[in-house]
Amino acid sequence: MNGFINNKVLPPIMKFVNTRAMTALKNGMLFAMPFIIVGSIFLILANIPIPPVAKWLSDNGWSAIFTQAFNVSFGILAIWAAVGIGYSYVKEAGFGDVALQGGLTSLSAFFIVQSLSIANPITAALATGKEASGIGNLTGTQATAAFEKLPHAMQVFLNNPVTGVLNLTWNGGQGMIAAIIIGILSGWAYSAMMKAGWKITLPEQVPSNVANQFTSMIPTGVIVVAATVVYALFDKIGHTDAVTFIYHWLSVPLQGLGGSFGGIIIISLLVPFFWFFGVHGGIIMGAITSAFLIPNTFANASLYQSHKLSLANGAHIVTNEFYNNFINLSGSGITFGLIIFTIFFARSEQMKSIGKVELVPGLFNINEPFLFGLPLVLNPVLALPFFLVPVVVSATVYGAIYFHIVPPMNGVAAPWTTPPIISGFLIGGWQYAVLQVIALLESILIYLPFAKKYDKMLLEQEANAEVEEVIA
Repeated sequence: MNGFINNKVLPPIMKFVNTRAMTALKNGMLFAMPFIIVGSIFLILANIPIPPVAKWLSDNGWSAIFTQAFNVSFGILAIWAAVGIGYSYVKEAGFGDVALQGGLTSLSAFFIVQSLSIANPITAALATGKEASGIGNLTGTQATAAFEKLPHAMQVFLNNPVTGVLNLTWNGGQGMIAAIIIGILSGWAYSAMMKAGWKITLPEQVPSNVANQFTSMIPTGVIVVAATVVYALFDKIGHTDAVTFIYHWLSVPLQGLGGSFGGIIIISLLVPFFWFFGVHGGIIMGAITSAFLIPNTFANASLYQSHKLSLANGAHIVTNEFYNNFINLSGSGITFGLIIFTIFFARSEQMKSIGKVELVPGLFNINEPFLFGLPLVLNPVLALPFFLVPVVVSATVYGAIYFHIVPPMNGVAAPWTTPPIISGFLIGGWQYAVLQVIALLESILIYLPFAKKYDKMLLEQEANAEVEEVIA
């Protein structure tokens, strides 16, 4: 089985994971992480779940200030992705001197293929039928009646979209898949043209910072022209734009698939599966799942910000925090149960010594000492709980959200190294802290009998080794 997996299954997977496109995706998304985490702090500040404090912040304008910081950090996630992925691709291709120009060219293409307009806020508010819809303090019905009394020319004017603006909807989570595709394609095209010699070469006497701009001029020009052609085709033929098209026909299905019960069970299985054969499952699955789980996080953050966070309003059960703060809780395979066993119940020297080494890293969701020290890699005795615990925890968390026992996650991005319980409070309040406690208890219960058996085996091996040493 080991030979089959290593010789037949893993090579094509690793070949795909190590392609330049996947490497650019993985490295490029890292550029967005500071903005996601810092933006999450402002999201919490703008929506502090203490009514008197929240009211004071709102009445004094601080909520609006915090929201501003969120909107232009976490809120423009797709922009960071477009720049980071384009930059990483060109740099990985060996053109580090012009990698930044490659990233900025990707961003330019991303802007070009989307419609630079938003729906008129007045008519958009009228369509929702809400109170305070933009015309005094009228109800939606009263506002609509008042609008219909306006002169026809004024109605036409108000129905026209506002043009010449960047639509934050497409520059946030909903535009993420489009940003990834454009970042990869722009990086590939830019690198290909550089390799083919499509560049302006200036004399050596010209300073490098000036020469680099001329070097990148042809690749940038070609990509900008190509993006303009794409925009024209979608606009004239499809009466839409590329980002909107990608969102409806690719992003939504991917988010739905990754956010389904079956999707999260597969993800929770694949992380320990790769690790069992010595391949970093967290990096592999993180690079793949971030493309559709980070947009889910952003969607929940937007609903939380507008006080509409519920499944009925379209909130997602599975977000990137589901992956980071539950599937990888205490490390890949959710090995907290092994920590408890090795610290309090282990009798073999190997398990006791490894447990002491793992204790502190395990609090920050790092468990390489267990993976390679026990080891968990290629360990048939501990394989079943290593695979089973993430599945059981994922099913528990999914069910708790699906059956409305806890609300959906609020979109706050807690770094994957945030200790359990603390990360639970951040991503969903006390309910998620309790849910993490339940997950840790499940880990203890499932690992305990297998760890006990493995400890007994190690104890016998150590005893036999001592006997052999005495005889020798």
